[in-house]
Amino acid sequence: MINSASPQPSQETMADLAAQIRQWGRELGFQQVGITDCNLQQHGERLRAWLDAGYQGDMEWMGAHGEKRWRPELLEEGTIRVISARLDYLPPDTQPVQVLKDASKAYVSRYANGRDYHKLIRKRLAQLAQQIDRYCEAHDIASGGRAFTDSAPVMERALAEKAGLGWIGKNCMVINSQAGSWFFLGEIYTNLPLPVDVSEQPNQCGECTACLKVCPTDAFVDAYTLDARRCISYLTIENKGAIPEEFREAMGNRVFGCDDCQIICPWNKFATPTDEKDFHPRHGLDSGALVDLFRWPEEEFLKKTEGSAIRRIGFERWQRNLAVALGNADPAPEIFEVLESSLEAATPLVAEHVEWALARLRSGRRRKRKIKRDS
Repeated sequence: MINSASPQPSQETMADLAAQIRQWGRELGFQQVGITDCNLQQHGERLRAWLDAGYQGDMEWMGAHGEKRWRPELLEEGTIRVISARLDYLPPDTQPVQVLKDASKAYVSRYANGRDYHKLIRKRLAQLAQQIDRYCEAHDIASGGRAFTDSAPVMERALAEKAGLGWIGKNCMVINSQAGSWFFLGEIYTNLPLPVDVSEQPNQCGECTACLKVCPTDAFVDAYTLDARRCISYLTIENKGAIPEEFREAMGNRVFGCDDCQIICPWNKFATPTDEKDFHPRHGLDSGALVDLFRWPEEEFLKKTEGSAIRRIGFERWQRNLAVALGNADPAPEIFEVLESSLEAATPLVAEHVEWALARLRSGRRRKRKIKRDS
């Protein structure tokens, strides 16, 4: 719990601390740090409407914490400010479009090509929080705070927008006019009355609707509204059951997540590849061959996804996703061989998708680029 009972520090001291926080953030590797208040009422109302529409699918955790998600002071008592930080993750020399065009390759969302970001960012935020505490101790200020990295009911995109890190675009991603959208976010909730940042990043999507049109499964109900149940990231990661057949062709070779609405965003021409070695691709997961990845036994999957965000879906769903991608590939003897030979040991979930893939390959049907919503 954050202690909010101590005397209030001076505005001059808080302004100096805010400047120090930004400097410390840069030294820790964050590209930008901003500070905002806790008023997220408008975003909370939008979230309620989104949940009422059922767009969260099976992600029950999205509505499990009530108002704590948009009222930071309920999640961490005493919170009056939120420090929001962004860390770029786009790997260097990445070729997302080329991989998507090669039906024999597996497309893994660029954020998951390297090590899991949670531990790295949480450690950096903890270091930043420690520096804040040391400053406060030196100035006889009672401080308290808690760091988050996609680990609690925190509206990180709304907070980032309010803190001046960018704007929430039509594709529901935070977009920065100088850095695009290939970055992670993290937060520190604090009781300190720091001066808040006035956003210098007004919404600059304009009339552009490229992200809405490119979505392979037509998952956007409208600008700024995503039906997660149709999103390939949800289908390949959050969804624990069978992938609905209506979406399998449109998945193409995307086996973990989807970046299409970021790849096409014109603001991402300003994105800078990350220097963070932990975010660089490992084990060829930025362009691995589908057949090779499907041949991995569970032991190899666990070994090569150690410390990776991919590990969270488990071996069964990894094979499920790869089976769909193989069904969308160009027919080849080795694909038939690897699929057919997997059936004996396959779980019912994987077997269903393998059989679908084999039937599709035998029919000679070509991949569809995207599907349209029935309306």
